[in-house]
Amino acid sequence: MADTVTEVMAEIRRIAREELEFEGVVEPSHDLLRDLHLDSLGLTVLAVGLENRFRVMLSEEDAQDVRTVEDLSRLVATRVAASRVEVEAQP
Repeated sequence: MADTVTEVMAEIRRIAREELEFEGVVEPSHDLLRDLHLDSLGLTVLAVGLENRFRVMLSEEDAQDVRTVEDLSRLVATRVAASRVEVEAQP
């Protein structure tokens, strides 16, 4: 799962830079709202980008526990791992 977290971090950085035009460094400890200055539209762009890239679904309930870039990375990595288990369990 550590590899997936690293991959998700890289994608968050790419989305922040290319789609959200964030010019600073994105660190795992950064708060999505305070440090990256994301509003509801920015959070949606980030979530949809991650959903599309990793083929997972993120819910509003998920968002309640996500505050930092690291929280989001771990959440997406957990969803990726769970989807792989589901695929492997199918006959």
